[in-house]
Parts: sequence; C-alpha cells; structure tokens
Amino acid sequence: MSNLNSALDQLRAERKQAEAQVEKLNQAIAVIEGLSGRNGTRVARGKRGRRSLSAAARRRISEAQRARWAQRKKQAATTSSAGPRPVAVSRKPLSTAARKKIAAAQKARWAKFRSQQKAAA
Repeated sequence: MSNLNSALDQLRAERKQAEAQVEKLNQAIAVIEGLSGRNGTRVARGKRGRRSLSAAARRRISEAQRARWAQRKKQAATTSSAGPRPVAVSRKPLSTAARKKIAAAQKARWAKFRSQQKAAA
C-alpha cells in the first residue's frame, strides 16, 4: 500500500514539474509572438493577419444588406402581383401534330420497355 502511495506522490510531483515547464514555454511563445508578429512571421512581407471589423461597421454592413434584400423583395412583390411571369420567347410553341407525334413515340417506348420487363420476369 505504501508503494502505491509513494508512486502516486511521485507522479503528482512530476505532473507539477511538467505544468511548470508548459507555463514557461507559453510565456516564451507569448514574448516571441509579441516581438515578431502573430505567427512568427514579419508583417512587412505583405502577409497580413485576418482583418476584423468593429461592431459599428458590422451593423452598418448588415443594415445595408437588409435594405438591399427589402428592395429586391419589394420589386419581386410588384412584379408577381402584376400577373404570371411571361413565358420565354426563345421557344417556339409545338404544333398539335408535333405533340401527337411525340406522344406516340413515348407510348411506343413505354410499350417496348414493358414488353422487355415481362420477358425478363
């Protein structure tokens, strides 16, 4: 039992030493970062850290975006209340003969598919 207690005390002492070393390393890192920039590189080389905005700037940007969204929503409401959207003019309407021809071809394809399914079963 005393062996376990002594081993436990020894482990606790080693943990305190390790924590002290970690604290010293953290302090050294903080000093070096303070001297040469955020991540050990000089800022003068052209690489900058992430830029941050003040709360007031973020508020102005968000209000401007909300105003843009409101304007778009207002425009969408006026166009939708005027009636349905116009159909694209670039497409020519199909004649009734063309529609019947397409429908017959589609029916033939489905008939062929069903006959193949019956043959496989």
